[in-house]
Amino acid sequence: MKVSTAMPVTVTPREVVEDYLARLSRRDESAFDLVAVDVVRHQAAVQGRNGVRESAYAIDADLGGPEIVIHHVVASDDLVCVHLDLVGTHVGSTMPLLSRIVPGGRKVTWSFLHLFRVVDGLLTEHWACHDDLGLLEQLGLGFDKISA
Repeated sequence: MKVSTAMPVTVTPREVVEDYLARLSRRDESAFDLVAVDVVRHQAAVQGRNGVRESAYAIDADLGGPEIVIHHVVASDDLVCVHLDLVGTHVGSTMPLLSRIVPGGRKVTWSFLHLFRVVDGLLTEHWACHDDLGLLEQLGLGFDKISA
């Protein structure tokens, strides 16, 4: 039996995040293999890999399989920040943000900043900042209508 002496391939945190987003973009279920089972989500959301999966499916359903448009990726040590837009069509309202809005087929762009911590090739922590008001304005519910 021959023993391999090849060096293991090292994948950077940036490459893990880019791979995760590429798989999500293709609607590839294996994207969630890159998410730790106990990933910590620093927002009011269902925790863990299943929470990430639920959120992704809801967004995908509500925005008609949106395109992921990546603008910037910045990495430092085990942290990776991604500025991206989801570009889609409002066809569903299962997410709490959209729950009272009748789907009207409007084209929308929803902007995000994501910060991921990657440990041993897995997403272990996630922070997100998204332009919810911008999305609501595109659906005809600007600040003047939601604050009244």
